[in-house]
Amino acid sequence: MQQSELQKELERFRDFVINEAKKNLIRGKKNASKGLFESLRGNVKAMPNSFYMDFEMSDYGKFQDKGVKGKNPNALPKESKNYGVQKAPNSPYKFGTGSGQKGGLTRSLDKWIIRKGLAPRDKDGKFMSRKTLKFLMARSIYFSGIKPSLFFTTPFEKAFKMLPEELVEKFGLDALNLFKQTQFKNEKK
Repeated sequence: MQQSELQKELERFRDFVINEAKKNLIRGKKNASKGLFESLRGNVKAMPNSFYMDFEMSDYGKFQDKGVKGKNPNALPKESKNYGVQKAPNSPYKFGTGSGQKGGLTRSLDKWIIRKGLAPRDKDGKFMSRKTLKFLMARSIYFSGIKPSLFFTTPFEKAFKMLPEELVEKFGLDALNLFKQTQFKNEKK
């Protein structure tokens, strides 16, 4: 496979992954702020005996894709919908592995609640305090986790299956190792 053919094939791979990941965000209703959607990018470079590939996305994209393991779902009240439900038992991420910003989850929830129109109002339509709603949502997320969406992983694996056999053999690729070796750059906004 010539270098120019390899470059075109890698660009096709990148474009497919990014386009499908964006579609998955929309389908999965994970596009409220459009920040993650707009941050998805990829770079590829073919060289005579190797290639380079990286994908960029907002920092929280990896948590949306792989989910986040909850601290202890049994700590929720028994009447809670998520009592005893670990949403991401196999996730490599757990609370405390993020940016470490105190109050980051409740701050993000506040914005999300407003965007989704979930901000509670009284009978006259006036805004009421969102403090209780944020607390209940944050507690549920902290203890039961965030379910994996696989918005990125699924198209990546699908694109890998579509790679030409010659490319896979030449570089001795397998999907899991290619995914692990792919560099992810976090785009800060």
